[in-house]
Amino acid sequence: MTEIKVNLLEKGGKIKPMNGVNNGPIDGGIRNSYNNFDTYKAACIPFARNHDASFCASYGGEHIVDVHRIFRNFDADETNPESYIFEPTDKYIATTLAAGTQIFYRLGASIEHGYKFGTKVPKDFAKWARICEHIIRHYNEGWANGFYHNIEYWEIWNEPDLGIFEGASPCWQGNAEQFNELYCVTSKHLKEKFPNLKIGGCAFYNPKENPLKTMILDSVVKGEAHMDFFSFHWYGRFAAELAPYIRKNRETLDSLGLSHIPMVLNEYNYIKSFSGENWKDSLKAEKNLKGSAFISSIMCMGQHEPLDMLMYYDARPCAMNGLFKNETFECLKGYYTFMMYLELVKLGTHIPTDYMKEDIYSCAATDGDNSAVMLSYYNDADEAEARTVKLEFEGGNMPLRVKVYVLDEEKDLEPVREEIFSADKFSVLIDMTINSSVLVKLEKM
Repeated sequence: MTEIKVNLLEKGGKIKPMNGVNNGPIDGGIRNSYNNFDTYKAACIPFARNHDASFCASYGGEHIVDVHRIFRNFDADETNPESYIFEPTDKYIATTLAAGTQIFYRLGASIEHGYKFGTKVPKDFAKWARICEHIIRHYNEGWANGFYHNIEYWEIWNEPDLGIFEGASPCWQGNAEQFNELYCVTSKHLKEKFPNLKIGGCAFYNPKENPLKTMILDSVVKGEAHMDFFSFHWYGRFAAELAPYIRKNRETLDSLGLSHIPMVLNEYNYIKSFSGENWKDSLKAEKNLKGSAFISSIMCMGQHEPLDMLMYYDARPCAMNGLFKNETFECLKGYYTFMMYLELVKLGTHIPTDYMKEDIYSCAATDGDNSAVMLSYYNDADEAEARTVKLEFEGGNMPLRVKVYVLDEEKDLEPVREEIFSADKFSVLIDMTINSSVLVKLEKM
């Protein structure tokens, strides 16, 4: 039996936005076809990073988001509105905002596994920065028949460290020194033009220490570059392995005098490896119950660890989308983990727990009267035995009505039982199968 203590009077700060994603919803389009707009909106997703959006025809395809897709001819006049193609991205952003989700805008290019075009080194870094400036002005200041969306987060590039030290990268065709210069030039320019926006990066692929990360942070410390947030990625199969990387990145920033810079993990998913049979197995897992348990375990971890924002990859119709079926947009098991976490967001205040205990991940929240606990039983062993979890509560405003909801192979976050407790201390026993998740709601009567 796994015992987890929950003191309903203990406060651990705010519930953080651990329920962000990459990319927005699909609307019905001109054919009013299958879409996920309503279910996406219902999840109240706080942020959608728009990386790799150009791979999705329903968003606007090859014409959207990426700098080189909006500004097609680098030799054109960057001050002339006619040099830009904004309309497809306008629609994509408007649809996402209409769902109540804020844009986390990635400036740069989608990943290029084959032919390289957008990930090539810009031939004029200062001009590239000015192009980015005008994209921001279009969406935030009305330039070029634009908008006043107040998009706050602007991320420079994606995974510039992926493969460059091995001589082959799908994300950056230059060397580390060239990218450092691009980041320095662009971050300084954009922060000067938009002091109230958050300019940062660089969506590092490697969560460990690496020479490019060290170079960028050294430039920030020296004042040669600006950084309002530090972003990185992590893919794996053992959720517990992520926590040390989060702590190490936080320690690195703090040791450099950058404790004021928040950390954003804006790509994660279940991955055995990116090739062969393990890749196939990973894609299957992402779309089933294991994928949902993996998501909820990472959400619980992010809330407890020194992480400020978390974004799942990917809500775009693709092989790695564990939230919606690609063709019909019906909800998959992973979607319901976002609905569970939403209950914690609504309550607002975090209750600390022993969040990672014997493969049981937990996260709790309260509004002072009502509370909730999110549980996930996750490891990478599909045949693990069922386990009983004992939630030991104390400190609530009695009496409390306790409701238990289950996400497993048969149930999609459905209620299974209800009890009333009036004692100052009480326990709730919950039987969990491997990869199941549970939401326990405590309502003041």
